[in-house]
Amino acid sequence: MINIEVEKNSNESNASLIRRFTKKVQGSGILPRVKSIRYSKRSLSSYKTKMKTLESIKRKAEIMELIKMGKMTATVPGQRRGKGKVVKK
Repeated sequence: MINIEVEKNSNESNASLIRRFTKKVQGSGILPRVKSIRYSKRSLSSYKTKMKTLESIKRKAEIMELIKMGKMTATVPGQRRGKGKVVKK
């Protein structure tokens, strides 16, 4: 942990003291490090990753089954629409 300390000199205004403190904080590089920690996401645990993968595999199997049954149309490569369109009968 880095502590930054600034003492007021004689004949120095409060504004210049704050300005000097701000410059020291910027020079130390504390703020970018704190902000990177603040906005970074935690990586998923191996269990969560595994569950997410199994979920996506299950969903892909369901979609393939719907396509085979004719309830969903297969997408055309290069089309920007999503997985397919559900056909209501």
